[in-house]
Amino acid sequence: MSITKTSSINALSLSEKIGCYAQLFKLKLTSFVVISAIFGYFIGATAYNVTEIVFLIIGGFLITCSSNAFNQIIEKNYDKLMERTKNRPLPLNKLSIKETIWVSSFFGFLGIVMLWTLNPLTGILGALAIFMYVALYTPLKRVSTVSVFVGAFPGAFPPMLGWVAATGSFSVEAGILFAMQFVWQFPHFWAIAWRVNDDYKKAGFKMLPFGKKSKVTASFILVSSIVLLGASVMPEYFNITGRIATFGLIILSLLMVYPAIKLVLTLDDKFALRVMLMSYLYLILSLAIILIDRI
Repeated sequence: MSITKTSSINALSLSEKIGCYAQLFKLKLTSFVVISAIFGYFIGATAYNVTEIVFLIIGGFLITCSSNAFNQIIEKNYDKLMERTKNRPLPLNKLSIKETIWVSSFFGFLGIVMLWTLNPLTGILGALAIFMYVALYTPLKRVSTVSVFVGAFPGAFPPMLGWVAATGSFSVEAGILFAMQFVWQFPHFWAIAWRVNDDYKKAGFKMLPFGKKSKVTASFILVSSIVLLGASVMPEYFNITGRIATFGLIILSLLMVYPAIKLVLTLDDKFALRVMLMSYLYLILSLAIILIDRI
């Protein structure tokens, strides 16, 4: 059996192996993380430094790739059980665990070093993001729904990390960027979990409140969306932005609240999908609105 697996791995062409690592690193998700960090940098910077931006992009990219890869290493046997993940490179034995661990470790180490070069606090945040995502969030997914709460911490790091990379220090502004993205995680993750709950159950992942699709669970998604709506006033309240940003953030939040209300009323999967899609729109546009307002 091991000979067959090794042969399958060795038979991969360079382009196939690159494709496997692109899957392993979840490049689409990684791009959202990096873009969030870049926005955080520009929101915090008083002057732009090209070298800093390049180091932030590459460092953020590497630590996110490392986190995603270690997540899949740990969950290899569970990914085999789910339709949405059974064709990933590790369940199909297209990449060896040993090779993946080495590559992921190198990426993580190099990413932390690059962020540390910007300033030590940025490096520490990068290392903490990997640790919380891999060592805490990933194993907790099969233990308790509290995993979503724990995972929201590293998930909310990118814009804060970008701010710290630009300023070299933590501040109220960095805390507000973190808080807004922290709250955003809940309707986002629960909407995803709603749509793939049956798959998650096969692997024993406990992601939805109370573990099932119900009005109570849909209400959690709605309440978290309303909390995000309330958070729209925070940047202006703390003098980070002005009224224009507040109105923009409120509109973006309402685009999530409306389908969340429909989800409570109908329990129809299509409204969970709309919450999820609107959450991606919110992620990028909210930071863009804040940046434009500050400029």
